[in-house]
Amino acid sequence: MSERHPTDQDHDARDDHAEGASGFAATGLSILAATDVRAVAAALLQGLQGCGFPASAVAWTDHGELLFEPPEAGSPEQSQAAVAAFAGQPQTVAGIAEAHLLPPGAADAGAVLLARPGRQGALSPVQSRLLALAGRRLSELFSIQRLHATVKDLGHAEKLQHALFAIADMASSERDMQSLLHGLHQIIGQLMYAENFYIALYTPERDTLRFIYFVDEMDGEMYDPDQEIPASEMGRSLTLGLIRHGRAVRGPSEDIARMLKLPQDGKFGTPSIDFMGVPMRRDGQVMGALVVQSYREGMGYTQSDCAVLGFVAEHVLNAVERKRGQQALEQRVKDRTSELAAVNIQLKAQIVERERAAHLQATLYRIAALANNQESDEDFYRSIHQAVGELLDAENFYIALVSADGARLEIPYSVDAAGDQRNDRPLGLGLSEYVLRHGQTLLIDDAGVRDLVAQGDVDASHHASRTSAVCWLGAPLQGSDGVIGLVVVQSYRPDLTYAQQDAELLTFVAHQIASSVQRRRQAEALRTLNAELEQRVQARTRELRREISVREQVEAQLKHQVMHDPLTGLPNRLYLRDRLDRALSSQQRNAQHHFALLYLDVDRFKLFNDSLGHLAGDVVLREVSRRLLECVRTPDIVARLSGDEFAILLEEGQQPATASKIAQRIQSRMQAPIQVGERDLQASVSIGIAISHPRYQTIDEMLHDADVALYRAKATGRQRFVLFDETQQKVAMNVLELELELRNALHVGEFRPYFQPIVQLTDGHTVGYEALIRWQHPVRGLLGPGEFLPVAEESGLIEAIDWHMYRLACTEGATLVANGGFVSINISPRHFQYEDFDQRLLELLRETGFPPAQLRIEVTESTLLGDPEAAARILQRLQDAHVGTALDDFGTGYSSLSYVHRFPLKSIKIDRSFISGLDQSGASRSWAIVGAVQSLAQSLNLDVVAEGVETEGQRQALLAMGCAHAQGFLFGRPQASLHWLDAPQPAVSPVES
Repeated sequence: MSERHPTDQDHDARDDHAEGASGFAATGLSILAATDVRAVAAALLQGLQGCGFPASAVAWTDHGELLFEPPEAGSPEQSQAAVAAFAGQPQTVAGIAEAHLLPPGAADAGAVLLARPGRQGALSPVQSRLLALAGRRLSELFSIQRLHATVKDLGHAEKLQHALFAIADMASSERDMQSLLHGLHQIIGQLMYAENFYIALYTPERDTLRFIYFVDEMDGEMYDPDQEIPASEMGRSLTLGLIRHGRAVRGPSEDIARMLKLPQDGKFGTPSIDFMGVPMRRDGQVMGALVVQSYREGMGYTQSDCAVLGFVAEHVLNAVERKRGQQALEQRVKDRTSELAAVNIQLKAQIVERERAAHLQATLYRIAALANNQESDEDFYRSIHQAVGELLDAENFYIALVSADGARLEIPYSVDAAGDQRNDRPLGLGLSEYVLRHGQTLLIDDAGVRDLVAQGDVDASHHASRTSAVCWLGAPLQGSDGVIGLVVVQSYRPDLTYAQQDAELLTFVAHQIASSVQRRRQAEALRTLNAELEQRVQARTRELRREISVREQVEAQLKHQVMHDPLTGLPNRLYLRDRLDRALSSQQRNAQHHFALLYLDVDRFKLFNDSLGHLAGDVVLREVSRRLLECVRTPDIVARLSGDEFAILLEEGQQPATASKIAQRIQSRMQAPIQVGERDLQASVSIGIAISHPRYQTIDEMLHDADVALYRAKATGRQRFVLFDETQQKVAMNVLELELELRNALHVGEFRPYFQPIVQLTDGHTVGYEALIRWQHPVRGLLGPGEFLPVAEESGLIEAIDWHMYRLACTEGATLVANGGFVSINISPRHFQYEDFDQRLLELLRETGFPPAQLRIEVTESTLLGDPEAAARILQRLQDAHVGTALDDFGTGYSSLSYVHRFPLKSIKIDRSFISGLDQSGASRSWAIVGAVQSLAQSLNLDVVAEGVETEGQRQALLAMGCAHAQGFLFGRPQASLHWLDAPQPAVSPVES
């Protein structure tokens, strides 16, 4: 066998093997020396390239992101191939021959090698070893990355835990709210980029936002932390959108606005490059938002930051709410402390005031007691000075009295620090005389005095002769016959002035001083008189009797003033009760002694007072008093009780004949007009008469019965007299019972709306209904308005019943006019006393859902005449709201034709009194009136409704005059709503041609 010699081919193979081994070694060292994944991938690709392996890229994942080496290899096809390799799916991407997981065959391979087409056959040993070596190194690097990530996460968790502890500590600290919020900002700034940070609180009950903390490098002054902003004003706000969204958001502000579907017509604040916000929740409800944002490129937020911020948000909300609760508690404690302090101050003030009042009372007792002392005038006035000095500073003090003839001013006492001497002088134009003329306390300074001098109220020379006072206070001494003098205190020092309280105090004290001065004067006069009488008993007996007579007259005058009315001079209520008590006692002793009590009231007296003034009313009262005195005999008593109420006590004569005769005489005497200024007024009186009877045990019982009879007289038309009997007492009791039943009926809902149709005269078609009230009494059955509305008017229940009726008419009448037509309700004049009547009525329509255009209100002419301007305003506002107005009972008022055009009316209702005679002979007047009303309505474009149509003849007459609408018993009586819902249209005769 021949020896084989090596060929050139063998030499080439050995060279290749040696070169491959050398390349593997270099690549392997590069792979092992690499410290990151990208370096391993680059070394592997370079080594495989040297081994003839057509690898295109290495792909791996880092925190969910797919990375490539080289970076430019990350095309969509390469990415799709890498994802398929990681998922273990067959390779179907064009341009990619095969993919190898690294480490090869590992279930948790972290990288994949992508190869280009063109390689044939299996991997060579060198290539396989390179892949295995790279896989092991990659596995080591991935493990190291995971360890670093774990360490980083642990550090981050520790940092987060420290932040939460810090938040809890701050919440329980003594910091104020802004300091707490600033600390929260710093803590969150340690967790992430938070240069721009704010906290917003949301109040669901009021749907408002409040930015309690707002730091922003672009919009730092945008919000006031104390301002509560309605959500309706922040429709384009990312913060409001985040709260409505209820979940965390992250990304550019413009992208978030699109995601939250916010309007793009404007923005709140500067757009941010990265915006991250999380809601703050309490018990599942969003209570606010925590937001950080960045305006700088490269300073953004990750999903991890979002999770951290969301975790921190709940603790921030807890801290804020805790601090707010603490502040609220502190504020409540502070407020309560302030309240207690205020109460304490008030109690102290009350104590001071009571002590002051006690001191004042004691001083007044002292001044009153001075009147009975037997000391000299100098000592008397000095004691008064000392008493006044205990109440206010009185270092400069004097008392001046008007002389008996009223011509001079006497100065019985004066103390003045400036040394001014005050002597008696004729009355002139000094400050003292100014107080005497006006009869009012005067508190004035030097500038005020100069003003009085300039006005001529005070004499300039008199003022110049005195030292100018810094403050001057004088109070008049009011006597029984007018001002008898004055008491004055004054100050020359700027540090001592008097206040209004001092003026009130001196005024009060002045009354007691005046009383004491008068009593002392009287006592002095009495002492003088007694001394003269002692000396001249025999010589001046006649003069003594005259003095005694004067005293008796004074006493009689005082008694007369106590027992008589100052305006009319008639005995007053006290006098009448005394005489009536004596008469009742006499009747109880002697059953044959009869007397009568007449209780009188001037009709329409309030109108006189309101129209012409109280002076005119006084003239009327004096004239009525004079005429009453002319109608009675000498022993009879005419008394004025109060206001326009009088009483007459008749103790002689046969009763009740005498009482009736006197009452008739009074009514006749009152027929003559009373002249007040240039006017002649026609006054009348209503009279109630009670006759003495053994059943009367007290005078109040008799006064009550006379009052009941008077009430009956006024209720039956005024200008008449009524004798009381038992029936009236029962009627009065029945009225009280009816009032109680009305209140109960309103409470339990016994009132019912009845509806009467308003029809077209031509065919009888119903165009509307008038709502009328009925009372479903549990015992008496169905009652009409005339049986209870007068009592409701008197008791003040009418307004509550009216509004209850309006609500019932709207709720039950809605079904009647569901297909068209209207419901009319009657409005009492008293409702037009309230300017907001229209608002209240429209609010009722909104509550019941009744269309305003289908409601018509009916008012009378007296309603419009009460206050025409106010009525016109209310009716115009109702017309603007589409509520029509009908003038009810037209033609029965004062001047219908003269003012109809002034009010926004929709229709006129002709009163039934003009309709009833249309079908009778001789009804030309009714025809003329109805025709005139029809012509007026046509000229003003108003509808006309004839009321009270009961016969076919009336209907035909109205048709002949062109009247379009009517209501009355001919077309239907008032019935409940169900009746009209089930009933067909009323049948009428065809229109005569």
